[in-house]
Amino acid sequence: MEVVTGALPSVIKKLAGLAAGEYNLQKGLKGAIRFLQSELESMKGALEKVSSTPGDRLDIQDKIWARDLRELSYDIEDSIDTFMVRGQGKEQGNLHGIKKFIDRSVGLFRKAKIRHGMATEIRDIKTRVEEVAKRHGRYKINSDVAMPVMIDTRLFTLHTEAKELVGVDEARDELIKALEEENEVSMQQHGKIVSIVGFGGLGKTTLANAVYEKIRAQFDCCAFVSVSQTPNLNKLFKGLLDDFGKNINEETLEESRLIKVLREFLQEKRYFVVIDDIWDISVWRMIRCALPDNDVGYTIITTTRNYDVAEEAGGAYKLKPLSLNNSRKLLYRRIFGTENKYDNEGREKCPDEELAEVSDRILNKCAGVPLAVITMASLLACKARNKMDWYEVYNSVGTGLENNLDVKNMRKILSLSYYELPCHLRTCLLYLTMFPEDFGIRKGRLIRMWIAEGFIQSEKQGKSLFEIGDSYFNVLINRSMVQPIHDSITGMVHGCRVHDMVLDLIRSLSSEENFVAVLSDMDSTSPSSTIRRLSLQNVKNSHIMANATRSSLQHARSVVIFPSAAAQAPALGSFQVLRVLDLCLCDLSQANSLKYLGNLYQLRYLRLYCMHISQLPEEIGNLQFLQTLDVRGNSISWLPSGVVQLTNLMFLYIDWWTRVPNGIGNLTCLEQLSQLRIDGSTINIVGELGQLTELRQLDIILDEWNDKLLEGLRMLQNIQELDISVRSGERSISVLDTWVAPRYIRGLCTVHSCWFSALSAWVNPSLVPDLTRLHIAVRELHQGDLEILGRLPALRDVNLEVDNKNLGILQGFVVGAGSFPCLVSCWFSRFVWPVVFQQGAMPKLRELHLWPLFYVREGGGIASRDGGGGLELALGNLPSLQGFSATVKCEGASEEEAEQAKAALTHAAEMHPNHEIYIGFKGALAALTHAAEMHPNHPEHEIYIGFKDDGTRHLWATSKLGQGQVSHWRNDLS
Repeated sequence: MEVVTGALPSVIKKLAGLAAGEYNLQKGLKGAIRFLQSELESMKGALEKVSSTPGDRLDIQDKIWARDLRELSYDIEDSIDTFMVRGQGKEQGNLHGIKKFIDRSVGLFRKAKIRHGMATEIRDIKTRVEEVAKRHGRYKINSDVAMPVMIDTRLFTLHTEAKELVGVDEARDELIKALEEENEVSMQQHGKIVSIVGFGGLGKTTLANAVYEKIRAQFDCCAFVSVSQTPNLNKLFKGLLDDFGKNINEETLEESRLIKVLREFLQEKRYFVVIDDIWDISVWRMIRCALPDNDVGYTIITTTRNYDVAEEAGGAYKLKPLSLNNSRKLLYRRIFGTENKYDNEGREKCPDEELAEVSDRILNKCAGVPLAVITMASLLACKARNKMDWYEVYNSVGTGLENNLDVKNMRKILSLSYYELPCHLRTCLLYLTMFPEDFGIRKGRLIRMWIAEGFIQSEKQGKSLFEIGDSYFNVLINRSMVQPIHDSITGMVHGCRVHDMVLDLIRSLSSEENFVAVLSDMDSTSPSSTIRRLSLQNVKNSHIMANATRSSLQHARSVVIFPSAAAQAPALGSFQVLRVLDLCLCDLSQANSLKYLGNLYQLRYLRLYCMHISQLPEEIGNLQFLQTLDVRGNSISWLPSGVVQLTNLMFLYIDWWTRVPNGIGNLTCLEQLSQLRIDGSTINIVGELGQLTELRQLDIILDEWNDKLLEGLRMLQNIQELDISVRSGERSISVLDTWVAPRYIRGLCTVHSCWFSALSAWVNPSLVPDLTRLHIAVRELHQGDLEILGRLPALRDVNLEVDNKNLGILQGFVVGAGSFPCLVSCWFSRFVWPVVFQQGAMPKLRELHLWPLFYVREGGGIASRDGGGGLELALGNLPSLQGFSATVKCEGASEEEAEQAKAALTHAAEMHPNHEIYIGFKGALAALTHAAEMHPNHPEHEIYIGFKDDGTRHLWATSKLGQGQVSHWRNDLS
């Protein structure tokens, strides 16, 4: 059972604001508020302790007390926020004379009435808090009552018969090979360390044990010990000594003495140790103290679910999920025994063909996690071997399996990672139940929702809530609680998915504690009489939503409606304290659909994505707490003027055709603004940009460059991502030459808006160490400039266009060894002469685009850097390359000169170690095709040819390299 802290952290903070005198409260009320602060602080500490204990080990009274306190915290926050909205009111600055006097008098009377109501509310809250505290003490059971005995289910994996393991041989041999190679930790030592890291239930212990049994005979002494979440280091060190065969007479030795005994014993021995299930870096450091470096040699294997621990230990080895074929083997052997069948390609075949389809569906839910496959096999083994019964199991994953012993054991294993998380991260993880199964969750969207819910609190001055949320997200990734989704261009993590078995766990916890109500035709949690958070995921039956409506929606804090449930969206007037509203593809084209939007005074997050709306109501200015406004995908031409009253707005996302009103400079909390359209009708807002000093991300669409823009950009010293484009396509020259990027800039894209005269001095590893994405046009570029770019330590995505040809600079370029160490995607445009890649350059590069690769000019021909008439692209020196594209321009070249280009490119292709010559067309086409075909990653290729009848000499070809598709363009040379 999960017991989150509810709204206690934000409630305590808001009570402090009330007590500090921000609001004119009735006399004597501040004492009651301070009492509440103190009492709730103590309760929060107790609640955090309770929430760290698995539900089956909690006293029932603790569960009830925690539930009551959490629900009470929500009610308290709702009351405070309602008072804050009503108490602020709006000044009627445009009124004069007697009308202003009457309005002011009415306003004072109204505020006095509100303050009186708040006083009554505070006293009621105090009474409820005292009652919750007394009730807990009144019914507290003796703490000596025996708790259920916890069995370490991982012990079963240590004693599993080898014949029952599937896929472990390949991973075992791969890991042994990794142990034979040096890693960073062992380079200066005589030992080897490898850390197996992966998702709970993935088989880390099984793999470590397989390696242990395979190679232990090679060592003088060996040990296999488990750490667990609550390590007893004294017991662990004694376990090591016992496995080593070292007897100690004293049973009460302290840890420091045991470490000394271990170090002395191992100093002259070649030893092998497996440290299983490490959760904390500090624990690893203590264990490492007992395992000495020596001249004889040693091998250490650790297992962990935490990637940070694996990196600290060294030699991180990410354990991969089982392949679908191995998952089939494991499932079928568990159910059908040894009745192995194979198809024509040698893949495992279901012994009962009727069950093949449903088996694969079940295995897709398991996603290659052996623990999940074994659990499903245990469920299916008890069922009749017919399709209907197996589909019943498939449809029950996530609900209806709570009483099954195998599912309980699996959840216990998965929940170890869950309960090890800090309290605030458990809350953030539970919030993922708002999203459907297998849904790709965008990182930015999730963090903004966390912020709106109050899950993220300021920790350090100078660090934004979004940056703190980003660190939360990364911890969930590193702890293997969610699966990362990587950007296809940069390889950076931009989202996540939740493994079905983890989703099953957190949905169960969430439902039990009324954290999120999920409504779906296939899988619904029973809504409580008070719904705190509502997720409509796949609702087509109106009675499901009707039942929820009969329940109370007035306390809902988050509502997310997915497209498949758009028709069942409840009326906005149903909500009173809503903080998060996320709608997608709900048809709100009717004039009155947004009628009550301006009444959602507590709203912090509003996402109306692809909603078929053409305007927002002016009353949106009432949403004084709004932090996120996302209205992309609509036909809104102008935002209402009320938007500039949203002074707490941090994230504004609009389409390029949507214009913002004057006064945007009022939004001084803005951190992300995309996309800001500046044209003749909005030119005045250029002068306001400099007021948005908190901006970290800015995406601007210009009709043409404005002289004042540079002045505004200079004021934005917190900017991390800056994109500027000009719709006309006419790029200005030198407008940003005097601009200096802030030190912590991560992304700059101006390639479609302006030319830099030369590479700016700030483009330097010491000045912009975090620069990840750089898309710029530089008129004049030299070899030294390329070398500077190659030293940028974090650069992953570069798009560099030059104008060397027009400036008469005809030099070639060399990408040297060790340069661009992190680069994943590279576009080099208009470089005139070839770019040569030395061995060790761009080791992680996956996509390379050269447009054009070089020019073949009439009478100019093509030559190498040494003038020898050859050309060496050296694509084979790019080991990770998956996609390659290039163009060749032949301006006025003769047939003979085109043939020379062909010969040069053919030679470049022939130099690749895995080359096979294929000449299919005249001129540069065949050679250029070869340059792609000859890359080592080309197990299969397909060539597509097209021509462009515009009188120029270009060719177009497309080649498939393994999983990637790449393109080359030119017209017919004949």
